[in-house]
Formats: sequence, C-alpha cells, structure tokens
Amino acid sequence: MATSVLSPPFFHPLHQLQFSKCPRLSSKSHFRPRLLRSISQRTIRAISAVAAESELGTQQDHAIEADIFACPVCYEPLIRKGPSGLNLPAIYRSGFMCKRCKKTYSSKDRYLDLTVTAGLRDYTEIQPARTELFRSPLVSFLHERGWRQNFRQSGFPGPDEEFKMAQEYFESAEGGLLVDVSCGSGLFSRKFAKSGTYSGVIALDFSENMLRQCYDFIEKDDALSTNNIALVRADVSRLPFSSGSVDAVHAGAALHCWPSPSNAVAEITRTLKNGGVFVGSTFLRYSSKTPWFLRPFRERTPQGYGYLTEEEIKDLCTSCGLTNYSSKIQQAFIMFTAQKP
Repeated sequence: MATSVLSPPFFHPLHQLQFSKCPRLSSKSHFRPRLLRSISQRTIRAISAVAAESELGTQQDHAIEADIFACPVCYEPLIRKGPSGLNLPAIYRSGFMCKRCKKTYSSKDRYLDLTVTAGLRDYTEIQPARTELFRSPLVSFLHERGWRQNFRQSGFPGPDEEFKMAQEYFESAEGGLLVDVSCGSGLFSRKFAKSGTYSGVIALDFSENMLRQCYDFIEKDDALSTNNIALVRADVSRLPFSSGSVDAVHAGAALHCWPSPSNAVAEITRTLKNGGVFVGSTFLRYSSKTPWFLRPFRERTPQGYGYLTEEEIKDLCTSCGLTNYSSKIQQAFIMFTAQKP
C-alpha cells in the first residue's frame, strides 16, 4: 500500500509562493536572488525526511506482524498476505507461506492450522487415545459444561482463582505476547484476553473441535470481538513460533495429557524470550502427603494419563533450562511456574 505524505501547512506549491515587489535588476548585475532556490531545497529536504520516516515505520509494523507465526517444519517466520492484526477476522482473511520451504498455511473453520500435517490429503497420523478423546465433538462441547467443574474434587480451586494465581506469576510478562497451549475451549484464553494485560493472546490447541468451541464462546462475548486474540491449531511439541519470540506460556490442566511432556517443555523453553515465564497446572500422581501403601496403585501406565510427581515436574523444567521454579499444591492440584534465564 502506498504511503501518502502531507506537507506541513506552511509549505505551498512553488507557483503559489508570493514575494515582495522589488526593482527590476539588470542582467549584468552581480546580485543574484537566492531566496527561491533556498526555499525549494528546504521544502524537498523536509518532504523527503517525512516520507522516509513514514516508510520506515510501515516496514517495522509489517516486520512485527510477520514474526508472530513461524513454520512448524523449519521455524522460519511466515510471510503473510492479507490484512494485518492479531485478531480473528484479519487472520481468517490472510494466507501464510514459509519463506524457506514454501509450505502454505491458511485458516479453516475460523482457526489457523499450523500443524506439520496441515493441507495433507493422503497422509494421516494415529494419535494416542487421550489425544483423540479431546478431539471428539462431545468432549469438546462438555468441556465447560460439567467436565472442567469436576476438577474441584481433586483440589483445583476453580477457574477464577486459578486465573488469579496465574496472573500473579505472569506479572513480569505484562504487555507481552501470551500463548495458551492446550487451551481446550479457551476458558483461560478468554480471561487473559479480556484482562487487557497482554498485547496479544494466542489460544492454541491440537483439537479442531475444541477450537471451534472456543470460537463460539468468543462470538457470543461482545467484549472479545475486537480483542487481540487468535485461534491456532498446533502441536505442543512443534510450536509454530520463532525461538525467543514469546513472553509468556500458559498450560492449564494440560501436562498429563501430552504424549511427551519433555518434548513439550523443551519447545516451550525454545519459544520463550529471555526472562519469559511458563505457568502450568496439572494433576499430581501423588504428593508427599499420600500414604506409602497407596502410591503403587497410582503409578503411570502407557495407556493412561501421564500424571507426574512434583519432583518430576521440577526436574523436567530444570532439565529443559528453566530456572526459578516454584509451585502451589492443594490435594492433587499443582500450579507451577518457571522462567527462562
């Protein structure tokens, strides 16, 4: 788009400039008027400076927009064609292409599909049973209609209190970009967006139906219609962001659902900026207060959820390079945080 530059009000076309009357000068005179040339040169220099400054600002704005998403194959920033902005209408009308591998990505059903398998026609992958469970329309529909409310029985304090706890951990990320991984139907994504604390919120999940539910909730909430929130389908072990580009990552009640928590936490660490914050919550397999004779019955199985102990969660975070680990525990509920140095 061309940038129009308006001259300051005291600059007029040269043919409109008026000069005070003066005696006619002989062509042999040694005096030569320099006023016209001086004003002309100053006008050109001023207009050029304003135009250069405006063009630079436009280029910087486009660079920021282009760097938000990256190709999940090679992690190169995506080239965006379409309206700018981190909001649902703008992203839905935009197309994206990796400048290195030329793979293209586009929105589908109101969310942007940035998985490695996006656009494939013949190849399909078989996911673990717990992953497929959350992709079902029924579970996605029930997620905020009874499913999440049952977490209170295990010590979860409830969405409002959990959001307040997370916000305290994210205090240093105020004004930055927050990614809510494994967002489900967007229960916390919407709270983060409505808080106005962050420059943008990306609700990210692998389940297509969860993202559709999230979109439906956003559409019914007038306060969210113009917020900087985007819906993205992606794999938590292959996040579509450049290294060191995200200020905060939230993963509510998600760690036990991931096929490989170590790969996921390593990816989160990669995408975080220096000083970026990771906050997560999950169910503990057992805590220090669990009787010893019950612990063998709560060991992990390949078919079940990957419930961890607090010691395992801390070890996982530190092994991926995160520091300043801390946590809060209530029965089987744990909320933990760690920071990228």
